[in-house]
Amino acid sequence: MSDCLIDKRSDGVALITLNRPESLNAMGGNLMELLGEYLHSCEQDNEVRCVALTGAGRGFCAGGDVKQQSLRSEAREDAEPAVPQAVPSAEKGRSRSHPLQDSHMRTSHKLHTMAKPTVALVNGPAAGAGMSLALACDMHFCSDQASFHTAFAKVGLSGDYGGTYYLQRLIGYGRAIELYYSAERVDAETALQLGIANHVAPHDQFMHKGLEFCTRLASGPTRAYANIKANFNFAERSVLEDLLDQEAHNIGVSSTTKDHREGALSFVQRRKPNFTGE
Repeated sequence: MSDCLIDKRSDGVALITLNRPESLNAMGGNLMELLGEYLHSCEQDNEVRCVALTGAGRGFCAGGDVKQQSLRSEAREDAEPAVPQAVPSAEKGRSRSHPLQDSHMRTSHKLHTMAKPTVALVNGPAAGAGMSLALACDMHFCSDQASFHTAFAKVGLSGDYGGTYYLQRLIGYGRAIELYYSAERVDAETALQLGIANHVAPHDQFMHKGLEFCTRLASGPTRAYANIKANFNFAERSVLEDLLDQEAHNIGVSSTTKDHREGALSFVQRRKPNFTGE
């Protein structure tokens, strides 16, 4: 059985399932390679109008495969000690090759920037880099059995896959860095109160309700959603004046689409719009 599965449904939702349930879907095997391939496929496929990410079994994703990490750490201990180097500046860091950099860009960054709605259907524990993957999605629809754990500090790591970026934007710097320092477990109800979770559903109804939520997004004006998402991503790195220019440009583009014409007409005719993503 493949470490990652994809189901491109007829309702426009692509359901991607992390599929290593015996390890709570830890990032081993070829899971992350397949996830990157599937996200690229979804981005290029016009029939896919919303991407949903979930985990098989009782967990969303346990993050890095700690057993593999332990073996690598022991191997480094047996090798010659590395010469400590200064931490590069952000600009220099981007120009340096890192074995995880490509995986980060093809998965976490793609979920955050793809011009389509992305939803994490968090069915159970999301820990470490698994939590980062969930937070990379636009929204987080959770089972009442879901939980979030930064986890990195427990194994002497600092974090990856963008979790420090996403979490502080959701809940603020002070609370976010406390969760990274403490690695405390955040249950579904607390996640909802903090703003990590958008919705929480009873576990026995979770997948049905979560996919209904995704289907509603897929039936919406997805070209407008793409421009909305572009505005939000632009706002993360811009001053207000530049954002206002970006919004003005994107609303001009949106106003020329078939979806806008359909939305305006349906409003006048007092009926439900039939958006096609055009």
